[in-house]
Amino acid sequence: MFDFVSVGHLAIDSIFLPDKKTPFIVLGGSVAYASFAARRLDATVSVVSKVGGDFPGAYLWWLEQEGINLSGVVKVESAQATRFELKYTNSLSNRKLKVKNRAPSITIDDLPKSLKAKTIHIAPIAGEITFEVAEKLRSCAQWLSLDPQGLVRNFDEKGNVTCGSLTDKRILELIDIYKSSSDEIKTVTGMSTQKSAMKAVHDCGVETVIVTLGMKGALLSLEETVYKIPAYKPDKVVDPTGAGDVFIGGFLVEYMRGETLLWCACVGSAVASLVVEAAGPTYMGNKTEIYRRARMLYEKEIKQ
Repeated sequence: MFDFVSVGHLAIDSIFLPDKKTPFIVLGGSVAYASFAARRLDATVSVVSKVGGDFPGAYLWWLEQEGINLSGVVKVESAQATRFELKYTNSLSNRKLKVKNRAPSITIDDLPKSLKAKTIHIAPIAGEITFEVAEKLRSCAQWLSLDPQGLVRNFDEKGNVTCGSLTDKRILELIDIYKSSSDEIKTVTGMSTQKSAMKAVHDCGVETVIVTLGMKGALLSLEETVYKIPAYKPDKVVDPTGAGDVFIGGFLVEYMRGETLLWCACVGSAVASLVVEAAGPTYMGNKTEIYRRARMLYEKEIKQ
């Protein structure tokens, strides 16, 4: 019984930052970022993923050194790992995303037979998870969470990524917690406003809806009430990649522990403020610093 299991492709990211001439090549994938965040908070963590034969052994070693269980990672030697190229604008507010390779999809047969977790977070990045896999995961978890970004991505022949519709909305009926960006939730639901989009997700039976807003923080919606969760101002912003992924990783660990939803969101915001201070998932501070930042948000911003 793990505290936290994330399901989706581990990836190799080439991150082009505006002040660098060459890309920063690093471990990527929502599951990596969310898992690192959960481990910083001392949760027991496992990853279910599928990688190609070219996936660096050093990345797997890194994950294991962090205390992340990799028994659910399937390596297909004849296939290529999922690779993304991320190019950021000078302001770091926008990026152009391109997929270079995609690993095979995760199937029901790939799921560990004895998989059990308090929380399972479904985090596809390249359409690698089907409704049938999500349905099986529902039976393995006390709480099921979804970030649908990889289910609404379309890829042209050159690998350019655009945002499309969610073709199978049944997955929303399986989950307890939903997290995505503002643009993605509108695409998922077909609604034109954040408010109507959040309501549409709730109408599918989802209890908790989170919309991340980048440097503006996040929205937390439950029981017809929407709370504005402020962003903690980081010491510097080097790379915004994965901020939403570590947000939900931190949120879910505290949620699993029975903390109040507003506190959970403050922890998510705190760990998001740390990951952006370095390139890739290379820095997230420690538990003490995460909780210090979370308390500042909770005491000064939320309780006022």
